[in-house]
Amino acid sequence: MKQADIKNLSAGDIQAKLDELKAQYSKLKLAHKISPIENPIQIRDLRRTIARLNTELTTKQQ
Repeated sequence: MKQADIKNLSAGDIQAKLDELKAQYSKLKLAHKISPIENPIQIRDLRRTIARLNTELTTKQQ
C-alpha cells in the first residue's frame, strides 16, 4: 500500500488491515522457513507496510 492510500483510511480500517497483514506476514515467514519462497522481498515489503500502518494509526489516535 502506498502512503497516500493509508492516509485515506479511518482508524478502524487501518486496524482491520493491520490485523490482516500481520497474519499474512506470519504465514509468509513460516512458509519461507519451511522452503524458500520465490520472492523473499515480499517479506520485507509486508513488514514495511505494517510499519506504515502502525505509524498512521498512532498519528490518528493522538
